[in-house]
Amino acid sequence: MKFTPEKYKIPDVPMQPFIDADEIESYLNNSVSTKESVREVIAKSLSKKRLSLAETAILINTTDPELVEEIKDGARQLKKLVYGNRIVLFAPLYIGNKCANNCTYCGFRASNTSAKRVTLTDEEIVNEVKSLEDNGQKRLILVYGEHAQYNPEFIAHTVRLAYSVKKNNGEIRRVNINAAPLDIEGFKIVKEAGIGTFQVFQETYHPEAYKTYHLRGKKADYGYRLTSLDRAQEAGLDDVGIGALFGLYDWRFEVMGLVRHTNHLEACYNVGPHTISFPRIKDASMLSMGDKYFVSDSDFVKLVAILRLAVPYTGMILTAREPVELRNEVIQFGVSQIDGGTKLELGSYAEADHKEQDLNRGQFRINDSRSLSEIISELLDQEMLPSFCTACYRLGRTGEHFMEFSVPGFIKRFCTPNAILTLSEYLVDYGNEIVAEKGWKLIEKELHAMDDEKYVTEIRNRIEQIKSGKRDLYF
Repeated sequence: MKFTPEKYKIPDVPMQPFIDADEIESYLNNSVSTKESVREVIAKSLSKKRLSLAETAILINTTDPELVEEIKDGARQLKKLVYGNRIVLFAPLYIGNKCANNCTYCGFRASNTSAKRVTLTDEEIVNEVKSLEDNGQKRLILVYGEHAQYNPEFIAHTVRLAYSVKKNNGEIRRVNINAAPLDIEGFKIVKEAGIGTFQVFQETYHPEAYKTYHLRGKKADYGYRLTSLDRAQEAGLDDVGIGALFGLYDWRFEVMGLVRHTNHLEACYNVGPHTISFPRIKDASMLSMGDKYFVSDSDFVKLVAILRLAVPYTGMILTAREPVELRNEVIQFGVSQIDGGTKLELGSYAEADHKEQDLNRGQFRINDSRSLSEIISELLDQEMLPSFCTACYRLGRTGEHFMEFSVPGFIKRFCTPNAILTLSEYLVDYGNEIVAEKGWKLIEKELHAMDDEKYVTEIRNRIEQIKSGKRDLYF
């Protein structure tokens, strides 16, 4: 179990490439899974300690169905231990789909002449945000193609614009970003706009595979993209998200790459990524992909559980690319954030008659078209606690400060009460009769499960304030 091929280990140096394919392959090829080693790794994770590459490889190489179930059960336990029953909700808002890159798996790629290129105007952005607020959204991720027009100043402007929109009791309290990697000065500009997490997905961590998919544009530079979040950290932006697009290479390698990236950020900056995303390739306009590295549903469930065990305190995002049934299953094994009421076509949230997906207007096909209300209703049926909380970001509990709270496990003391308060807001402002009945019932159950009577009294007091018209109360 203690296999550590030191000859492959490369030093963690800020802003230097840190992925060594031979290092990762050596772990995968030499780590042996036994009942004893798998159970020892699970036990370490349940003690809230991040796993090493060697330990992660042991879980990855596990094929015994009984042990795979133990991995999934461990992930389920760890999620409850660290996050409780809460699920954070958000919506993606695509701002522009112009793109200078030519990635073979993406509908936005430059060579796709069928794509309908759009950059939302300020008025259109305002209308989109109003529509999202009408549904109860409080958290957005703004998404941009990789194009010169979408520079740091433009991104900062659209962020401030989204924050400025207020409709009735609606407001956006956290804006995350998914955009092209920036230089240090660029990251400083977007940070000053008050963004939350800045996401950059490596897509595939395998350097040679990366070359085969990224044929043009800045994204063709593997090293520049790999070190992008180092530049964010150097700029003082300590809230970052990483991800891999599963289906571009062997899923086992990509899981190891994500863990290696996490290790690198912790080693160099004393803080890991705030979130990890793990989308699978889905249909896109003019898609040019084979299925050599297709990830089955069973392997997808397994890799999500392994990621949860490997990085106990990192948020994990499950997107609407996946179908409803699979989302409902996977959510048990460590997912902490999902999108709801998702529409990918630019300008589609404000379209009252929008129904069918048009792949020439969006980046890829989504497979969960439920409204936010429907998702909240079904989460409540599963006794999951829907949350729109943004307190940690707004109170400066990010980066090392977030780790100070989350690593000892204290974050649950903030997250569950704040989830209850944001759900209370949703029930009062947007919940229909059925959702409201389910929601208040679950809130009562959560309150009864708390063992601090004074804290429960304070939460109840704040709920009454919300019912009386106050908003944005948090711990």
